[in-house]
Amino acid sequence: MPSVTKRKIINDPVYGFITIQHPLIFQIVEHPFYQRLRRINQMAMAHLVYPGAVHTRLHHSLGAYHLMCNAVTELRAKDVEITTAEEIAVKAAILLHDAGHGPFSHALEETLIPSVHHEELSLLIIEKMNRELNGALGLTLSIFKGEYKKHFLHQLISGQLDMDRMDYLMRDSFFTGVSEGVIGYDRILKMLVVHNQELMVEEKGIYSVEKFLVARRQMYWQVYLHKTVLAAEKMLVKIIERAKYLNSINDRNLSAGPAIDFFIQSYDGKMTNQSLEWFCAMDDTDITFAIKTWRHHPDKVLSLLCDGLLNRRLLKCDLRSTAFTSEELATKRQQTAASLKLSTEEAQYFVFTGEASNTTYKIADENIKILFKNGAVTDISHVDNPLIHQTISAPVKKFYICSFN
Repeated sequence: MPSVTKRKIINDPVYGFITIQHPLIFQIVEHPFYQRLRRINQMAMAHLVYPGAVHTRLHHSLGAYHLMCNAVTELRAKDVEITTAEEIAVKAAILLHDAGHGPFSHALEETLIPSVHHEELSLLIIEKMNRELNGALGLTLSIFKGEYKKHFLHQLISGQLDMDRMDYLMRDSFFTGVSEGVIGYDRILKMLVVHNQELMVEEKGIYSVEKFLVARRQMYWQVYLHKTVLAAEKMLVKIIERAKYLNSINDRNLSAGPAIDFFIQSYDGKMTNQSLEWFCAMDDTDITFAIKTWRHHPDKVLSLLCDGLLNRRLLKCDLRSTAFTSEELATKRQQTAASLKLSTEEAQYFVFTGEASNTTYKIADENIKILFKNGAVTDISHVDNPLIHQTISAPVKKFYICSFN
């Protein structure tokens, strides 16, 4: 009897059916490191503002994989040479591009495991999986690191018009109900072209790309940097900071499970094989359990922060275009210290300032190249289009203050 090719259909709410039918892709999807992504929210604490935003990194990676399948099909239709090995490798790379995200994604990236970016962790995880799979991910690693000769394959994973950005805009828009994030991803995919091994966009795709850039900016300010989302995620950061401080003064009431205990109590800043194993054993549920446990901690600062986050009694967040003065900060801290019966030093966990900024298109170091019919290549920022010049490339910075009252 002829062998039957294993094939799986996944019903995705954004794109419809997603097909998986290659043995290596199955091995990746079934691996514990990948399945862990089911337990990491794509949008951290955004569900406290947008209740539908409970989709996971696994949802997102499958969506990006689907877009990658479409992109490969479109490029091949334009006579771009992509071998079967390259196709499988680039699909594997997009599936694993976010494997290095820790609990609550970006919200805790610099706090729980400082000085290690999630892309570095993704690389370490892919390398570890490659060893387990007897080198089957060698080409995937080369593409992921940008070392492969066909640079456009890396750009499909990590670039201004990569499958990652296209999916998270569509998916986050869908699950939050914020229509400003909807993009014409299907048209953008059809406008992609390869010239001199670089990924570019056909001239007639300029306006679709423009819409993509505008949608990205709107989603940042309306969703990702929404002031209440910002307050919730900063509270999460303050909880971890307080727990680490208490550990530094030998508090022994912080145990909340082996993985969290390791990164609060023992991690020395070096990502060894052991620390990578602990990292891959950790997800949102570990942090949530820790917060529920620390809610009853004798330290008033830690318990108040945890209780507030669990019950959505969040800090108030104000945004404005100018920095807050030290006098404003001191006044609010004194008021909070008196209200909560804390020291001024302890009040710093409830009153703090910072800045949020977003530049949708950095002309200096980001490139979306337009290929014109006459063969000319121009960066989109140099196309005769005032919106790109005046709006998209201008940085926007806002200052925030989070306070108890």
